[in-house]
Amino acid sequence: MTTHVLILLTLPEKIRLQYSSGIRERFPELQIDVVDHVAKVDPYIASTDVLITFGPQLGEQADAVFAAARNLKWVQALGTGVDNIADRPTLGPDVLLTSVRGIHGAPVSEAALMAMLALARDFPRIVKSQEQHAWDRWPARLLSGKTVGIFGVGVIAEALAPRCQALGMKVVGISSATREVAGFDQMRHSDELRDAVRDLDHLVLLTPYTARSHHVINADILAAMKPSAYLINLARGGVVDEQALIQALNEGRIAGAALDVFSQEPLLQESPFWAMKNVIVTPHFGGFYDQYAHDALPVILENMRCFLTGDSGKMINLVTRKQEN
Repeated sequence: MTTHVLILLTLPEKIRLQYSSGIRERFPELQIDVVDHVAKVDPYIASTDVLITFGPQLGEQADAVFAAARNLKWVQALGTGVDNIADRPTLGPDVLLTSVRGIHGAPVSEAALMAMLALARDFPRIVKSQEQHAWDRWPARLLSGKTVGIFGVGVIAEALAPRCQALGMKVVGISSATREVAGFDQMRHSDELRDAVRDLDHLVLLTPYTARSHHVINADILAAMKPSAYLINLARGGVVDEQALIQALNEGRIAGAALDVFSQEPLLQESPFWAMKNVIVTPHFGGFYDQYAHDALPVILENMRCFLTGDSGKMINLVTRKQEN
């Protein structure tokens, strides 16, 4: 019986082709279908055995997709996170779930450094001055000597921390499991988040999005931050109470924010974030880079081999899903 694979990717055709051709070359016996939007899955989803996608790209239709996927046996998440997949009640309890974890350290670290530097030097103002042919000068804020807090200490944070230290920053890790990690000067428990943010100049969010982390950055946490501090969100939009953040930014209770992720994506045209002078908006591309498909394919191909040979226990980044009683 032919195994049906559905690739759902809202990315350029060239990138979708990298995935489909890479898999087809290794496993020519597979039936591979590719769609560029969740609205186009209907002709294929009922017969799909394997779904390859990013959780956020399923959007609000995730439950409907999984409910219709009567033959689904495995979901390969293309990101490090499995939110909007693992937490969907319509995803069958026996469906295997794997992620692409371990390739995001360099790209997300560089995105965090870019965000901190852009905020500290007011890079949007530089671009605007160039557009206006204006010779406008002001003193930059340095990263050297500043303190950065990284909320969520995993593989990405372990790559980011020493890079921050190399720039002369003090690095504080904030995690639910405090432990000694190379590159960190101090570790704080996430239960101490409000107290931990008081001395930070930059707060970088890398924590996974779960029911527990929903709006963990709220009005109370923002009020505890220094007025000169910056927030950088490279985690998930739901981690931040966006209305509380908008209010804090408008009132000058923090200096600014660089936001790569939002509770609703694409970011709505009417969102206040677009026009805020102390906010940098990027379109959820912190971990997206030119070699992403090339680096992700070995994980997908090995997992496909394990899946087809019935050796699912050896799949890379196999996610253990907690079942509700």
